[in-house]
Amino acid sequence: MAAAAAAPAEKPPLPWRERLLVRAVSVLHSMSLRRDGTVNRFLLSLFDQIVPPTTAPDAAGVSSSDHAVSEHLRVRLFVPTVATSDGRELQVVLYFHGGGFVFHSAASAQFDALCRRYASAIPAVVASVDYRLAPESRFPAPYDDGTAALRWVLAGAGGALPSPPATVFVMGDSAGGNVAHHVAARLPSRVAGLIALQPFFAGETPTASEQRLGDAPFGSPERITWLWRAFLPPGATRDHEAANVPAAIRRDAEPYRAFPPTMLCIGGWDAHQDRQRAYADALRFAGAEEVLVAEFPDAIHGFYILDSLADSKRLIAEVAEFVNRRR
Repeated sequence: MAAAAAAPAEKPPLPWRERLLVRAVSVLHSMSLRRDGTVNRFLLSLFDQIVPPTTAPDAAGVSSSDHAVSEHLRVRLFVPTVATSDGRELQVVLYFHGGGFVFHSAASAQFDALCRRYASAIPAVVASVDYRLAPESRFPAPYDDGTAALRWVLAGAGGALPSPPATVFVMGDSAGGNVAHHVAARLPSRVAGLIALQPFFAGETPTASEQRLGDAPFGSPERITWLWRAFLPPGATRDHEAANVPAAIRRDAEPYRAFPPTMLCIGGWDAHQDRQRAYADALRFAGAEEVLVAEFPDAIHGFYILDSLADSKRLIAEVAEFVNRRR
């Protein structure tokens, strides 16, 4: 794991194409958030490319299929040929996509591609959860969906897997990292490890990184305020236990003595980095078994989506190492 480093002073070192893409996504997200607290889903649908599952293996040997867990919950399974043909015990990574609890799905092109990369690199079956979104479905809907998806995978995914998995890891990015934490906290004994990629936490008192990086990609205070208001129960503040996770852990540390081994990814250009470090500190304070922090000093929030970046490739390798040490 790399040592921490201070963020550069001006702009994140992104190639121009990636910079334009990040800017376009940020503008689209902002345009879709209405002042009345609703989301313009039609506008989002014009730009959020949805891709179907592929029953035939792709160039990396990964096939995919969609499965209904309940009337409102679906999971997309990504199965690498090597994971089911080399005689090793089956591993599953339960994945929760990012998007501020509001945007995207398991079928969004960027998350479909990301899960394929992880399925191939580890290799493991990746089960990407299409959890309900806010503001239509607020707290605790994603946590309930995530728990149901975890139980479904542990039971063999309704026969979609060749056998019940030997180990299940829970993984998520941004808001999905928040969901992954809460799902792991509900069933810690059933989870082999948690991988939280730049998890989305909050609190009423601004942190130094939030004040310093408010103009960084996906760091706008106004946007963050809107997203939490859309997700949390009406009238709740951002010190609610769903948002201010580090404070919640410190208030009730005892359950976290049995928390699964955790890998935490932090980016130096992420406005949320101080809360992520506070999360690692809180887990250690509570006596959690293992907390590893992977620092990416030049990384913006959501950098792992940009597969052309060296940091994105390095993260995939570090996640694979974390999982395979527990095979």
